[in-house]
Amino acid sequence: MPADKSPAHWIAFTAFVLIALALDLGVFHRDSRRVTFREALGWTAVWAACAFGFAFLVAPRAIANWQPGDTATFITGYLVEVSLSMDNVFVIALIFRYFAVPAEWQHRVLFWGIIGALVMRGVMILAGAALIARFHWTLYLMGAFLIYTGFKMFRASGNDDSVEPDRNPAVKLVRGLFPMTQKFEGESFLVRHDHRTLLTPLALVLVMVETTDVVFALDSIPAIFGVTKDPFLVFTSNVFAILGLRSLYFVLASMMGYFSLLKYGLALVLVFIGAKMLGEHWLKQWLGDKLTNVSLGFVVGIILTSMIGSIILGRLERRTSTAEKAP
Repeated sequence: MPADKSPAHWIAFTAFVLIALALDLGVFHRDSRRVTFREALGWTAVWAACAFGFAFLVAPRAIANWQPGDTATFITGYLVEVSLSMDNVFVIALIFRYFAVPAEWQHRVLFWGIIGALVMRGVMILAGAALIARFHWTLYLMGAFLIYTGFKMFRASGNDDSVEPDRNPAVKLVRGLFPMTQKFEGESFLVRHDHRTLLTPLALVLVMVETTDVVFALDSIPAIFGVTKDPFLVFTSNVFAILGLRSLYFVLASMMGYFSLLKYGLALVLVFIGAKMLGEHWLKQWLGDKLTNVSLGFVVGIILTSMIGSIILGRLERRTSTAEKAP
């Protein structure tokens, strides 16, 4: 039986998100500074603990009729969203590298990027839920799209590290509509010069981060609907994944070269979820309530395998390279 989520649950969760964001920018990161790897790893653990605490402690006590299956479904959705966001993290790192954004300003860009992502994801989730409720067959279109995207990702080059702002429609639109400064003006997105308001290059970086998230949401939103059709579970798992994205960026950005196989793992996850959406009717008849746990185990297993395999492959390549250079 699905958990009963009243408007009070939505309001309470939204209030938690707003308070967490206010504390993040107003207290913990009031001053712009470089985020260290250890600090980022600590915050990543904090956000993950919040997500698991919500699933295992808060929700079962605060929401009537919350079942153990809802906890497994939330965790599966959360892990899927975190996994897919890893690819987004690497693209953001390339954007920062292209624009040469100083490390001490990157957290500010990510913070406001997360605000925009939360709003856009919320709109897309509500629209998706309404669409599925009205036209159930759209699930099959989403499933087919995920399978297509997964195969496309699998065949894509893993060495594509190009970022082309001049080809980004949103960036071209912003440049055409607003006057801009030639260089960064500290951490400001807007400045006043000669009684005119100008955008800074940091604003363009923010635009690219936002549009990048929209592109990745086209994969992640259908993927989460492949896990559950409950809008509350879809939204909360998405939000927790997005809230941890900033700290995850600072953890993974310096480790991009260590996860060469991750893209293939993510592609396999997308294909699996797409196939599950297409064959869910038969899978439920075969597996019953075990389907959620099977999905969770598959997603965790594939992501861990791809990450561990990447580390092992990287070490082997470094050893081979060292041996070849040895006299």
